[in-house]
Amino acid sequence: MSHKPISELGFKTLSDRFQKSVTCDGDDTNKPDFRELDLGLGPGSASPISPLRVGPTISSSSSSSGSVSGRIGVGSGGTINHQHHSGELTVDSSPTFSVGGSRVVKSGHAHTRPDSGTSSATSPAMNVLPAGNICPSGRVLKTGMMSNRSSKPEVLSLGSGNYGHGSIMRGGSGTGTGTGKTDTHVPVSSNSRRMSMDPEELKRLGNEEYKKGHFLEALRLYDKAIGLSPANAAYHCNRAAALMGLKRLSEAVKECDEAIKLDSGYVRAHHRLGSLLVSLGQVENARRHLYFKGYQPDPNEAQKLQLVEKHLNKCTDLRRVRDWGNVLKESDAAIVSGADACAQLFACKAEALLKLHQLDDADSVISHLPKFEASNSSLSCSQMKLFGMQSEAYVLFVRAQIDLSLGRFENALTSIEKSGHIDPRNVEVAVLLQNIRSLCKSRARGNELFKSERYTEACSAYGDGLKSDPSNPILYCNRAACWFKLGQFERSLDDCNQALLIHPHYTKALLRRAATFSKLERWAESVTDYEVLRRALPNDNDIAESLFHAQVALKKSRGEEVYNLKFGGEVELINDLEQFKAAVVTTGASVVLFKTASDLQCKQISPFLDTLCKRYPSINFLKVDIEESPTIANVENVRIVPTIKIYKKGNRMKELVCPCREALESSVRHYSF
Repeated sequence: MSHKPISELGFKTLSDRFQKSVTCDGDDTNKPDFRELDLGLGPGSASPISPLRVGPTISSSSSSSGSVSGRIGVGSGGTINHQHHSGELTVDSSPTFSVGGSRVVKSGHAHTRPDSGTSSATSPAMNVLPAGNICPSGRVLKTGMMSNRSSKPEVLSLGSGNYGHGSIMRGGSGTGTGTGKTDTHVPVSSNSRRMSMDPEELKRLGNEEYKKGHFLEALRLYDKAIGLSPANAAYHCNRAAALMGLKRLSEAVKECDEAIKLDSGYVRAHHRLGSLLVSLGQVENARRHLYFKGYQPDPNEAQKLQLVEKHLNKCTDLRRVRDWGNVLKESDAAIVSGADACAQLFACKAEALLKLHQLDDADSVISHLPKFEASNSSLSCSQMKLFGMQSEAYVLFVRAQIDLSLGRFENALTSIEKSGHIDPRNVEVAVLLQNIRSLCKSRARGNELFKSERYTEACSAYGDGLKSDPSNPILYCNRAACWFKLGQFERSLDDCNQALLIHPHYTKALLRRAATFSKLERWAESVTDYEVLRRALPNDNDIAESLFHAQVALKKSRGEEVYNLKFGGEVELINDLEQFKAAVVTTGASVVLFKTASDLQCKQISPFLDTLCKRYPSINFLKVDIEESPTIANVENVRIVPTIKIYKKGNRMKELVCPCREALESSVRHYSF
């Protein structure tokens, strides 16, 4: 395809093409308004064309606001792109211009931008022409001439576009500052900084992070938006949502309060606060916000409110009649229904567990309550009543009871005094406060009398304390010790049983009952209690010795032969066959480890056999090195080490090859007394 030389092109043809290229096609709504360019070239002019530095083909994208704003960049093939950012005008530094279908690029610049949908010339590029600008007279301004021109620049167009690097606008720079200076380049980073100062943009970015579950990042963006516009209720409401996602409910409530303070009719803030209050068990406050001014809440939130309220009411009624089994059931149901951040409901569950004699579970629940720091607003949890007393007072009331049952008397007194300070008119709190003070005095007096060996008076002192708290296991156990010292073992047993009924895992009461059973020669029951203690305290040598003697006494009471049994024996090393036969036929069970000195597993299990020897003193423990005593290994048919064999009166009862520690101890326990 042939090309005419540029000198043969008429100015009319160029002018027509230039006008056509700057015309915006399609709907012009919300698009910049460009006037026709007047290059000062008459239709009959035959002057040669000076090189132009600006491309006439313009693609424009409108901003959402419809304002004339934009960033003007030059696209590939002479396309000028408009991108709108809050009315900012920036200038691209890489212009091109197409002349008669040919593409001219400014020397030293090969940068192009993507088009916005308008077509551009595709003819091969011509040689780069000398730089210069067109003035109204049609003269070509040579390089360096601009320094001698008037300080008021010429106008290429009366539209809002800024046509490339080096283009001249009358009356102001490309940024519209009106300073009369030409702004040739505005970095993108500067534009980004301006955008980061837009609170609405920060909110939008925060919302995107929230939807992804990135609550901490969303919170950071909302914080920035609030810093720029602290009086915007929506920003506080969104911040509350992010805090809810992070389980920081105290702060979330505070943010919702702030949003409502800024805009009392803000429905979303009311609904969000209502949802929070359901989680906190504040059903009355929650209803007021969820159904704000007749607006209907989300159906799921409405159902959650209804279920939580139903189970809370049942809890209150059942607690009043002391039906603790169903109180436990309904408190769990209320938590599962949605009040999963309500500390008072967890306290109610702990109180029910305490009354059902599940003291360890009650202590675990009260020690892991959901934390909520009440604010000074009217929605403060401390002001809400639950089960007839103020919420914070109720939590302390339950905590005091649990501390008291576990023997933490000082903690119990501190908690109930705080509860009384919060809710001084509550009868339950006042009664418990009086009882704890009385019980603490009785316990202290009883302990002093016991130390002075005045056991009968000590019994009376502990009994006075039990009048104040009839379900205190500590006082029952202390009084049992007095009866034991006085030789009244049946009464000691009764008090131990009562203490263990209230607190089944009370180690001191179990130890005292085992000793009492021994005094009453009820050996089987004594052995049972000592075995429980042995499992709970495997390294307690006193319990091991007591168990051993109780086992020996039990065997004797059954008429079994007991010879050469002693506590605290060591693992015996067997060297010859006769010694082995004599050892395994003795009374009781014998556990034999067949080993070698070099085997790794034998090295690991051998020390454990020493431990078992101390834990189960009624069993004989033996070791045989099959390399040093091959005869024993051949007679017993041992081919793999480590091998454990258990004998009883010379008969092999069980064999374990390479056993784990748990399996070995389980077998040893089975064959002990």
